[in-house]
Amino acid sequence: MPQKNDDEALTWQTGVWDTMSDVYLAEVDQRFVPVIDGVLRRAMIERGENVLDLGTGTGAVALLAAAAVGENGRVHGHDISTDMLSIATRRAFDVGMSNVKFEEGRAEQIPAEDSSFDVVLASLSLMYVIDREAAAREIARVLRRGGRFIASVWAEPGECDIVMFQQTAGSFAPPPPVSGVGPGAMADCSEFVSQLANAGITAAVDQEVLGFDFSDFESAWEVLAGVTTAKLEDDVRARAKDAVRELMWEDSETPRHFRNTTQFVVGRLG
Repeated sequence: MPQKNDDEALTWQTGVWDTMSDVYLAEVDQRFVPVIDGVLRRAMIERGENVLDLGTGTGAVALLAAAAVGENGRVHGHDISTDMLSIATRRAFDVGMSNVKFEEGRAEQIPAEDSSFDVVLASLSLMYVIDREAAAREIARVLRRGGRFIASVWAEPGECDIVMFQQTAGSFAPPPPVSGVGPGAMADCSEFVSQLANAGITAAVDQEVLGFDFSDFESAWEVLAGVTTAKLEDDVRARAKDAVRELMWEDSETPRHFRNTTQFVVGRLG
């Protein structure tokens, strides 16, 4: 039964990310630049290193990592969404980046040999991993001794506007086929830090308040909730929009800054 549920959950998640791919490239990547910078700054990537980017999406992190490792280094970007991987591959081709490779893969079953990477990155992707205990073991398996692991996840809704927005909108939708995943799923990182420790990775968590802007409520809704609420009945979708607007947008025609506490999990394999 768990395997069937996991397969259903993976199919559901893949469908969401495939549908989101164009919106992610056009609207989301640019707003997550401060988080990406935070991940790469903590990673301290050196030239010649081999890097794995888990949940690479449209390749924003992987392409910057590829520039950092240089021609003698290698970057692999893994994701469950083939649509996002196609975008990432095209982006690498367009800029002539030959030291980065994108392929289908998930954190629970990383398609790589033992001790393959100096660095594993996971920027805003672990919150959607179905089995994070298995992911911790896999991350440790593919890291070389002394290798670094750096991830970013959102904090709780009261400290993170994007989580409040998406959780409020999502509360009007039917429950997903798997629990414990989503924007605020790792507001408390302690369990995952323990799972990493059990796998041999010593990690700590630090926080940084980062943000992005939207020019008006309608723009924010289409980017942050438009795809995931598209299949709701019209009246339910309207109620969801009204709830988010009332909670977070005093004047729907004015700009709003999203203040997001971001948590960075920084670890090293002993």
